[in-house]
Amino acid sequence: MIRLLCFISCLCCLQDEPFIPWEASNKLDWNDFKAPPNTRERAAALTASGIAFGFSLTKTENGDILDFTSTVQAHFYPEQSWYRIGLADTHVLKHEQLHFDITELFARKLRQRINTLKVSNSIEFELKKVHDSILEAWSRFQDVYDESTDYSRDMESQNKWEADVQGALKKLDKFKL
Repeated sequence: MIRLLCFISCLCCLQDEPFIPWEASNKLDWNDFKAPPNTRERAAALTASGIAFGFSLTKTENGDILDFTSTVQAHFYPEQSWYRIGLADTHVLKHEQLHFDITELFARKLRQRINTLKVSNSIEFELKKVHDSILEAWSRFQDVYDESTDYSRDMESQNKWEADVQGALKKLDKFKL
């Protein structure tokens, strides 16, 4: 048997960057945001996060796929994340934390979808297809979150999003690392 390793990352330009893996017990702190603020942006802060995804395939000598394994992890990228002193407060930090929590939510959704896949000679295509669809949904979800909360300024909406995302994470608890 030949073992073939494939790695795909949704933020390939950041894969060599230092990262913080998502953990329920480890909340972000302003000290984690290490990039200088982008002066062209009006935002108080920016969270750079992503879903690192990799898989390996076990193949026979003739190339048939016998098995696969995958890894999925939500990452926060400190060197790409920033905040503005004077504009960013604890409320904004909670908003940024929820961006990272949403990344974990979609990492769990990806693990859930991968869990339903069956080994076949088209598994590589299926893995990439599932990965791409989750990334697209994750990106849209992040945009809707920002728009719905007016970038954290709508306190009522922010609180609702926090409760909804925490509930969704709990429902997918089986797929946490």
